[in-house]
Amino acid sequence: MDFVFTEEQQMIRDTAESFLAEVSTSEAVRKAMVSSVGFDEALWQKICADMYWQAIHIPEEFGGMGLGYVELTAMMEQMGRYLLCAPFYSTVCLGVNTLLLAANEEQKAEYLAAICEGRLTATLAYCGVRGGRNAEDISATYSQQGDDFVLEGECGFVVDGLTAGLLLVAAREKGSSGESGISLFAVPADTAGVSRSNLPVLDQTRKMASVRLESVKLAQANLLGSAGQAWPVLDKVLDLATIALAAEQVGGSQQLLDSAVAYSKERVQFNRPIASFQAIKHKAADMMLRVEAGRSAVYYAACVADESLQGGELAGELKEAASIAKAYCSDAYFKNAGEAMQIHGGVGFTWEYDVHLYFKRAKASEHMLGNAAYHRERVAQVILD
Repeated sequence: MDFVFTEEQQMIRDTAESFLAEVSTSEAVRKAMVSSVGFDEALWQKICADMYWQAIHIPEEFGGMGLGYVELTAMMEQMGRYLLCAPFYSTVCLGVNTLLLAANEEQKAEYLAAICEGRLTATLAYCGVRGGRNAEDISATYSQQGDDFVLEGECGFVVDGLTAGLLLVAAREKGSSGESGISLFAVPADTAGVSRSNLPVLDQTRKMASVRLESVKLAQANLLGSAGQAWPVLDKVLDLATIALAAEQVGGSQQLLDSAVAYSKERVQFNRPIASFQAIKHKAADMMLRVEAGRSAVYYAACVADESLQGGELAGELKEAASIAKAYCSDAYFKNAGEAMQIHGGVGFTWEYDVHLYFKRAKASEHMLGNAAYHRERVAQVILD
């Protein structure tokens, strides 16, 4: 595949880069990550009102821009590069994708319009308190009482779960196991019986929460899709979110390379910049190779995602493409973070420099939606099957 950005895609990428370079500075990130909500609410409203990014791949019929997954991926790469603290990933890559694939037309009209208008943020709550990516990791349960559903249990590691206005909850029918009996529900955060608490996490730039469900009563209108048959849809949503996360990892890897090279040109040792040392050149070259290879994997996966959403001929490759991108980019990001610390030397470990923020994001994102080992095993299963 000969991949080149279209003029429109390049403009979206460049606009995102220039805007984020201005608003997602080191100072802004550090201020947001110590706040209770984890992001600047005024900045998020500015993004919604002026940039309209939250509507990037929502169809035009629901008030969105109707763009594709390549455009979304290009934007996610820049967000990863500048460590944007905002409920974009949770709302768009998790929430919107779930609604697009699982909701009926009436539900889409209600929730997607609210997201486009900046009135609503959303997230996906699917795994239990032990985490995980498989159907077996869904531990919240539901039972039917007449025409209503009653949810019980706890969901862990919910991205932006403390602030999201809409929780898209995966729960399994009591007594079911594996991929059967799984349903998706749209749960407004203020529903009786829902309680949320922040989780202490390694990456302070991305807040996660625990969501408890205690006798949460929901009507049929809150069910997304058919009861007990949601796993294929949820699996696809997680693959799409995985590609977006891998794009974010590429952006972070690129920033680590750029900052390491810039520092090596300034740091003088033995009366010469350390950038002139062969060992430093080797490290920088290896970092660049990881970035470029990861970027290729991500944009191929983004093209496959577009095909999958449109029913194209590459739709069947989504699982494989997503796992290849995530496996490679997880390793590349963490290795580049380690190399950037080494090139920076002692100051690379200090709070004042930003390398540690990317190091923590690299390790935390590695374990989101399955780590590299998990995805390599998944690719092997696809090939062998």
